[in-house]
Amino acid sequence: MNWTDILDIAIALDEAYPEVDPQWVRFTDLHAWVLALPGFDGDTEKSNEKILEAIQMAWIDERS
Repeated sequence: MNWTDILDIAIALDEAYPEVDPQWVRFTDLHAWVLALPGFDGDTEKSNEKILEAIQMAWIDERS
């Protein structure tokens, strides 16, 4: 996975953190959690607020 794999990341986060409400996740935590996902090999410097927001919104959609 890479930073552009928004939906795949959202699904993986939903599976890894079922007890977390994605609406309240801070971007610093989200960034760290994405980097820790198995199979994620994106460059830590390639993320930005826009990407993290898209991941968070996809995670919220995945949860509902």
